[in-house]
Amino acid sequence: MAGMMQEIMVSVIMPVYKVEAYVGRAIESIQKQTLAEWEFIIVDDGSPDESGAICDAYAKTDSRIQVFHKENGGAPSARNLAMDHARGKYLYFLDADDWAEPTMLADMVSLAERDQAELVVAGFYIDTYYKPGKYRTDDFFVRDAVFSNAQEFHENAYWMFDKNQLYSPWNKLWQRKYIEAGHFRFPPTFWDDFPFILAVIRDIERVTVTSRQYYHFIRERAESETAAYREGMYEKREEEHAWMKELYRHWGVNDAPSREMVARRYIERFIGCLENLTNPNCQMSWREKREKVRCWIHSKNVRHSLKLAVPRSRMMRLMLLPIRLRSVTLTLLEAKAITLVKMKYVKIFATLKAKR
Repeated sequence: MAGMMQEIMVSVIMPVYKVEAYVGRAIESIQKQTLAEWEFIIVDDGSPDESGAICDAYAKTDSRIQVFHKENGGAPSARNLAMDHARGKYLYFLDADDWAEPTMLADMVSLAERDQAELVVAGFYIDTYYKPGKYRTDDFFVRDAVFSNAQEFHENAYWMFDKNQLYSPWNKLWQRKYIEAGHFRFPPTFWDDFPFILAVIRDIERVTVTSRQYYHFIRERAESETAAYREGMYEKREEEHAWMKELYRHWGVNDAPSREMVARRYIERFIGCLENLTNPNCQMSWREKREKVRCWIHSKNVRHSLKLAVPRSRMMRLMLLPIRLRSVTLTLLEAKAITLVKMKYVKIFATLKAKR
């Protein structure tokens, strides 16, 4: 058994729920990896479609694939179950509706071994489908870097946050020994990725960053998390902002670039909260929405962030104008316009979002 465990370099973990049209592609992207020393732990989270059966079929033909079936409990519980069974030196998290380039695991393992890294961060692609077979690709990456101690990482984290490198688990290779030593697991909440990552990087020391891109995050499904109306989004963003501020206090980092990044991150996501109110699935009355907006745009976090944030584009400066003016009507009209573009003109919305 010990020899077998040493042969497994990466435990690939994937929760599965209602992805029967996509999961085969995800599995095959791991089977095509140039690194062969992996195990693939798939957790069928009570999926009501054929997703679980599809995974079972792949497992019958590849002994490296193991499928667990459980009652629906959400992606966090599925990932945690898989982590409890993982035997690899490293962990990698894959979403079942996405896919990875063939050299991803080999390249990331090579970097981790070279630098004895506790975490390897890579670039990624976002492929936004606006018609069947038609999609727009946006590139997300930062410069190569090797951080051999915690202070170096803390002082440079702002430009990685700025390019969305530190939010999702799927563009990262994690040293399992470090994860297990810290007893890190995904919390039972929606948007569980971010608190998990914040916990892991809080006291991490050795981080390697590569500009190479491997992961394809797919925006296509209408029922996906990124497209759905989310009740309590504003409260969740407030909670996340508090986590960010606490993290930087813990790190003892208070330089101007880091403060500006935290403020801009908050205000950009605040616009998403406004748009969430005008999502067609939001059942609030117009009056209720106005009261929400009135309260929000006068909040301490919004006013403070507007002072510190430096928008990166003319479009973002214009989008912040109604909020700066504290105009409830203009703010809501702007949110409705964003919703219209998001729902009806997906390609344009993806382009504008990438250039914000």
